[in-house]
Amino acid sequence: MKPDRSTLLLVLGILSVIVCAPIGIAAFVMGRSDLREIDAGDRDPQGRGMTQAGMICGIVGMVVFALQIFFVAVGLLLPAMAAG
Repeated sequence: MKPDRSTLLLVLGILSVIVCAPIGIAAFVMGRSDLREIDAGDRDPQGRGMTQAGMICGIVGMVVFALQIFFVAVGLLLPAMAAG
């Protein structure tokens, strides 16, 4: 049985929300993989809740990152469209 990585996933998820949103991609991908392995019985199920929390924080981080990209793009395009 593979060891539990729930603490790592939770830290990555929280960091994606607070510091660096692209880390959320890693938290989501790793969390989803670990949950599949837990369901299959290949990984220790002890940290399932923390794994889910890390994955959800990763999703929130990805959404924040997407919104940041959108608002930066709009902020750059609107003045250019208004000038031209």
